[in-house]
Amino acid sequence: MNILYISSEAFPLIKTGGLGDVAGSLPNALLKKLHDVRLLLPAYPEVLNKITKNKVIATTAYYGLPASIIETRLPGSKLIVWLLDCPAVFNRPGGPYTDHHGNAWDDNALRFAVFCRCAVDIALDKLKLNWQPDIVHCNDWQSGLVPALLNHHRLRPATVFTIHNLAYQGVFEKQTFSDLQLPDELWHMDGLEFYDQLSFIKGGLAYADKITAVSPSYASEILSPEYGYGLNGLLIKRQQDLSGILNGIDHDHWNPGTDKCLQQKYNRRSINNKSANKTHLQEEFSLPIDATIPMIGIVSRLVEQKGFDIILQAIEKILTKPLQLVILGTGDTHYEIELNKWAKKYPHKLKVNIGYDECLAHRIEAASDIYLMPSTFEPCGLNQLYSLRYGTLPVVTEVGGLADTVTDTSQENINNRTANGFVVKKQTATHLLQALERAITLYKNTAVWRQLQINAMSCDFSWQASAEHYIELYELALKNRQ
Repeated sequence: MNILYISSEAFPLIKTGGLGDVAGSLPNALLKKLHDVRLLLPAYPEVLNKITKNKVIATTAYYGLPASIIETRLPGSKLIVWLLDCPAVFNRPGGPYTDHHGNAWDDNALRFAVFCRCAVDIALDKLKLNWQPDIVHCNDWQSGLVPALLNHHRLRPATVFTIHNLAYQGVFEKQTFSDLQLPDELWHMDGLEFYDQLSFIKGGLAYADKITAVSPSYASEILSPEYGYGLNGLLIKRQQDLSGILNGIDHDHWNPGTDKCLQQKYNRRSINNKSANKTHLQEEFSLPIDATIPMIGIVSRLVEQKGFDIILQAIEKILTKPLQLVILGTGDTHYEIELNKWAKKYPHKLKVNIGYDECLAHRIEAASDIYLMPSTFEPCGLNQLYSLRYGTLPVVTEVGGLADTVTDTSQENINNRTANGFVVKKQTATHLLQALERAITLYKNTAVWRQLQINAMSCDFSWQASAEHYIELYELALKNRQ
């Protein structure tokens, strides 16, 4: 199949979260299965600075703004990347969606409408690129208009839309619909209209041939008012076209046996070498060098979704226990301030690094004994998968992809060797403390802990299985389309 994969970010060119990791991995996995894949991405300055060999293959304009398509390759792979270079909307400092202060760009609706219009032109071969997709795979609200704009074309490709996080919907005021010159027939309750506003994500949910969520549990959760964010009614209506496919991870990039960021490489057979990474990180962060107490790691956006409210409610009691806590992340200012305050109070137990550093993220995963991820909701979650891969046992809430990937350390699960982490049954500070207490106690039992680590590292969350599920879905979408 010819597959046009559309994403607003893709690692290693640009990444703000899980979508970037997925878009940098899934297209490559599909390519390895001999499908012809093109990744379409906006040409942000950060992206243009990272590419080497490239050529302009088309020129066009959207809303009177000159644009061109640049062809390059995803670094370290054979995957062809097409970059939409429209300087008026993408050539600016800051992030893909926000400025340096974290405020959303005022013209985000225009920016991603330009992106979607370009994707539609490629899908319908209007740019004469000598290549046309059978499948157009869109991701999150930034590409949500694509299935809607393609819908009324009789000879269009089949469309698939993936929800990575339903909390982010791309909602704009009603006037924007007219400003973007969108077809009148799309403005109705079952189309792009959302409580008298324009919703980009509804373009994908209402018009795509098939819809996926990034885990089976999340696909069920978003049918409820609690997780549906006002769109559960539409999703229930589309339920026969909705499925959950668990994200994979890049086993080459996240591999403790070959990871160049680590002080000491290791695998299941040499798991004792893992402890050298803990010692190194303790030295790096001026923490007491002590192998007898567990190190807990967090690499995360510092936002409510990731459970920082209950972490802060419990943090004083957490820091009185025999442990060390290392946090890497950036996010809401009040979480950053509070965490730094506790780090100053407990300098020998808590280290907080505000920002993001890919290599440091790998070192924390390798050094930590326990990974803390008590999310309020988690569509899939990738960090618990990285942790399992590195023999770092996750402590997670029973939601979304966390429920699908982490098996609690009940005695039965320990006995049958399926246990690989600790499940927080309710998202409260009390239940979080209870789960951590179980983990700290079990850490003292070296034999059981080693078996749990081996269980974790034996899990296969590579993209190979997930890619097969997507291929089956593509074939179904094509069959339905025909």
